[in-house]
Amino acid sequence: MEDSIFYKFAKGEMKPGNIRYEDDDLLAFDDIHPAAPVHILIVPKKPIQSVADMVEEDAAIVGKMVYRAKLLAEELGIDHPGYRVSFNVREGGGQLVPYLHLHLMGGPKPWRDI
Repeated sequence: MEDSIFYKFAKGEMKPGNIRYEDDDLLAFDDIHPAAPVHILIVPKKPIQSVADMVEEDAAIVGKMVYRAKLLAEELGIDHPGYRVSFNVREGGGQLVPYLHLHLMGGPKPWRDI
């Protein structure tokens, strides 16, 4: 997981191109291969490989990720008619980067599947 680009972003070793939000716990930035007109990735700064690797104490940070997605959707005007938030879990679930990340997608259809 330490080789993951998201790990390097979370640790401040590298910076993503367009940061949408950052605090002590989270980093949100535009996906470089967007599947929708708005496609933002939200990552925790605490290294967690996937939803499948969470422990109970990680529930709060995941809740914060989802809440931040809601706020970003409102800020970007995609809250109406709606948007998608999703986690891909491990390779079989479509997770391409081995670091927990939440997809926020919205805007006019069509979107491609991720």
